[in-house]
Amino acid sequence: MEKIYDVAVVGGGPAGLTAALYALRNGKSVITIEKSVFGGQIVNSPKVENIPGFECISGDEFGDLMLNQVSKQGGEVLFDEVKKVESDGTIATISLDLGEPIKAKTVILATGTTHRTLGLANEEALIGKGIHFCAVCDGNFYKDKTVVMIGGGNSAFVETGHLVDICKKVIMLQDLPMFTAEKKLQDQILSRDNIETHVGTKILEYVTDNGNISGVRYEENGEVKIAECDGVFLAVGLIPDNGNFANVAKLDERGYFAADEYGLTMTKNIFVAGDCRSKSLRQVATACSDGANAAIQACRLL
Repeated sequence: MEKIYDVAVVGGGPAGLTAALYALRNGKSVITIEKSVFGGQIVNSPKVENIPGFECISGDEFGDLMLNQVSKQGGEVLFDEVKKVESDGTIATISLDLGEPIKAKTVILATGTTHRTLGLANEEALIGKGIHFCAVCDGNFYKDKTVVMIGGGNSAFVETGHLVDICKKVIMLQDLPMFTAEKKLQDQILSRDNIETHVGTKILEYVTDNGNISGVRYEENGEVKIAECDGVFLAVGLIPDNGNFANVAKLDERGYFAADEYGLTMTKNIFVAGDCRSKSLRQVATACSDGANAAIQACRLL
């Protein structure tokens, strides 16, 4: 007889693993499917200091702890990529890239997002080792140091707002001829004494010294310059990977799942959780909250 899980979770980051944990604690059969690495983007952070209960922990270690907790509760895990989800409102069929389709009574989509990068040489190797995406998470590692913020929209200015209170200096590099953040936000940040700004720039490469970030080489008005720094923060956008699931969960204009904190979608037995949904704050704590909410809603339906 074909197995039908109570809950199938797509995505093994903090939202997905929390959802799996809550469903397991409610006595449900659960499988969590992850295409890359369990733990999600947090595994790229060598030191994390804003997860409740941990003064300091590596993202990789935190991911392992979450995965072990789910496994010890009896949750099944699978490395594969979900290509499609179809549902009649009662039973969902999950099509995989490598394995046979899986059936479940409910599905929680916790697909996360991917940070946009610049595609420069050595960029991937430097992520978490000099290149960062989250000032709240990693800004304190640059106390009284100089950092470069690449980007000029609302996200870049919000992130810079955290950094200016910590760092000796923040150098903002924007590729467009002007900043695109809201004027009020710009006024608040650009009034600070430790901000240096450059617009109309083209980032050429990351400068390193013995494997450590020491600057950013960029072009401005035809002149090549180097912004010397101790670290770099990228705020050039996020990429939700939700297109394959638009048939079961409505997307907003930016490609995020259009759902509130309960994770309800247009399909009765499909829920969403974490950074993949439309929301104002994307942190480990809010992802875990989303996962718990979605799992409880799925269990109530069951």
